[in-house]
Amino acid sequence: MIHMLKHFRRAVKPLFGLLLLAGLGIASSCSGQASKEINDLQQEAWKNSGDASAWLRLGNAYARNEQYRKAEDAYREALSIDPGLEEGLQALGAASFNQGNYRGALVYFTKYHALSPDDSLRNYDLGNVFLQLQEYDKAIAAYQRAIANSASFDLAYYNLGVCYARTGKGAEAEEIYKLLVNKNNYLAVSLKNHFNRAGSSGR
Repeated sequence: MIHMLKHFRRAVKPLFGLLLLAGLGIASSCSGQASKEINDLQQEAWKNSGDASAWLRLGNAYARNEQYRKAEDAYREALSIDPGLEEGLQALGAASFNQGNYRGALVYFTKYHALSPDDSLRNYDLGNVFLQLQEYDKAIAAYQRAIANSASFDLAYYNLGVCYARTGKGAEAEEIYKLLVNKNNYLAVSLKNHFNRAGSSGR
């Protein structure tokens, strides 16, 4: 398991078709309310077509309902109005990430990161993309930057441990495990399970 901070409602689009079908009955009870929210925000964006924040709100509503393609269109509209809108860059990165388009996410998260290179969450986002792309050295560097600016960032430690395990750095992975035992036992157990599944020597 790889742990991600949630973008919108979730971080990674799951591929569990049976679970998705089973959940449709529950989701349908909320679909009318969601449709009304989206319709209201569409009207607002069309009436205020030069308002970047209106398009951003519309994009967020689409994203909450997992309509990521429509969300991307709304975010691009927001950025066309205000190219410096940082939230738009982050949101486009998240929408791409949630669709499994990690190369696309990397483009937007890189631009977002460049505006504040020391920000822990921005480095964490980059690390998650690199981890999905299996570019482990870059992921390790990004997680290390995230931790350097936020020593309490347990999820960054966890994913760093995953990277170490996947690159055969058992000793480093074990150090992360020991640290998490004292910081977050749930993540420590999860990381240990990851080691076991991967057949890692870091035990």
